[in-house]
Amino acid sequence: MNQVAVKEQAPLDEVMLAMDVVDTLRHRELVLEREVNADDRDQRLLERLREIYTAQGIVVTDEVLAQGVRALREDRFVYAGPKAGVGRSLATLYVSRARWGKWVGGAVVALAVGLMAFQLLIRGPQLRAIEELPADLQGAYQGIVISTGDPSVLDDAQSLLNAGEAAVERRDYPSARAAVGDLRSLNDRLQQQYEVRVVSRPGEPSGVWRVPDENEAAQNYYLIVEAVAPDGAALELPVRNEEDGRIKRVAKWGLRVEEETFQRVAADKRDDGIIQQAVVGRKRRGELDAQYLVATTGATITDW
Repeated sequence: MNQVAVKEQAPLDEVMLAMDVVDTLRHRELVLEREVNADDRDQRLLERLREIYTAQGIVVTDEVLAQGVRALREDRFVYAGPKAGVGRSLATLYVSRARWGKWVGGAVVALAVGLMAFQLLIRGPQLRAIEELPADLQGAYQGIVISTGDPSVLDDAQSLLNAGEAAVERRDYPSARAAVGDLRSLNDRLQQQYEVRVVSRPGEPSGVWRVPDENEAAQNYYLIVEAVAPDGAALELPVRNEEDGRIKRVAKWGLRVEEETFQRVAADKRDDGIIQQAVVGRKRRGELDAQYLVATTGATITDW
């Protein structure tokens, strides 16, 4: 039994010794000798190894020493890692999942939350607004129908409604929203109430006159007026300047009148510094523009 055990262990002992020889060669810098293949140098390498082991009290056969030298040259007992490739990369990722998994998980959760927020806060309201466009167009149009019976105003409102509905049909939603805005602005104008009054305050002109460029022999007369709401608040209105065609929102503007009207207002102000008949027009709810109480072409200026 003992002899059998010795025979079975012998190969393993020799392998272990051969591994030790290789380790000794590496750590004692004798590994440099493996680069020369001459037999005499191999013999010297074996002798030096024998001396090392003898000094340590270890008996090693020449065969084991020779096996160690051959193993060193053949790079046996050396671990060679797996070659780079997709498989190795995937395996590395799997092994290191504890390190990067929480970051990836966090990123996935953040992305999911972002997508949900976009859907709920941005995309969802956008889609609802698109779905509600036909109803918004009809609602804005019906508000005008209720507010006025003026045929010209109703015709304008119908044109805006038709344009908006056509935009919805071709999925031109910005144009459809613009039509809704125009209808609502038109209705806002219909709801306004104010008086057009000549400005009568110290230090401010109540009228001006101009010499037109096309006829230097003529004069154009303007009363400086403002829109005053029933609660006394001064309103800003969009006014077109007949001299350059531009529209501006202003609190005061010049209303072109006949010279007789201009001179009458001027005399009224010279009398006691107060214009007694300052109201020259009224804008009622349901009407688009003011109705003037004085003769005027309706032409206006915004600068003087």
